Amino acid sequence: MKKRKTVVDILQMKGKETISSLTAYDCVTAALLERAGCDILLVGDSLGNVLLGYPHTLQVTMEDMLRHAAAVARGSKQALLVADMPFLSYQAGLESALQNAGRFLAESGVQAVKIEGGKRNQMLIQRMVEIGIPVMGHIGMTPQSVHTFGGYRRTGKTSRDAETLMQEALAIEEAGAFAIVLECVEHEVAAKITSELKIPTIGIGSGEACDGQVLVINDLLGYSLQPPPGFVKPAIDLAAMVSETVSNYIQQLKKS
Repeated sequence: MKKRKTVVDILQMKGKETISSLTAYDCVTAALLERAGCDILLVGDSLGNVLLGYPHTLQVTMEDMLRHAAAVARGSKQALLVADMPFLSYQAGLESALQNAGRFLAESGVQAVKIEGGKRNQMLIQRMVEIGIPVMGHIGMTPQSVHTFGGYRRTGKTSRDAETLMQEALAIEEAGAFAIVLECVEHEVAAKITSELKIPTIGIGSGEACDGQVLVINDLLGYSLQPPPGFVKPAIDLAAMVSETVSNYIQQLKKS
């Protein structure tokens, strides 16, 4: 059996091999994605949208995340497991943030956490790394700041915004993060950030120049009640397949 990937393995993939990442929220999905060869399984707070029926990620709690992260860990043996720190689990203060991050590693069995935001979290990321908690950064469109952004939109459209994103990325790298997610960043800006950083960039809607790509698994499979983001083309229409299969089952029951 292959050993589980580590943050060191992910760092060493930069410039050599494209890093594959998908979200996972349960044991079965985690096992299947890992069997397919996924490098990183992200237990995203997007579970609030795709599983729990929330309009955004802000209502997702630590207990939600810990429960789903533990389920993913039970189904995974080889991929690097990263969990999103949900809204208010790290913004309220350093001490509570460290305790919550530690809970992910100690209670759920993931190997790293992901935090949204750049410079404002530089000291927090540095402290987490110092005590042995690997951190993945996340800049660009940050869903936990949806009300600040006024909705979901692309970032880096102006030279000023592009420079801000670069400085945010450099601050995250300097703090000791092992990778950084670039969400809905203009492709040229994402490419420049990727070339400047020594740590891998993981893009979502940010172009092919990133060192890796991540998608919400439900978007990839077409398994959702809502249309996927514009940058995603579902590989299959799993929602329609499920509806058809269940409909056929019910019709057979009614005939018997």
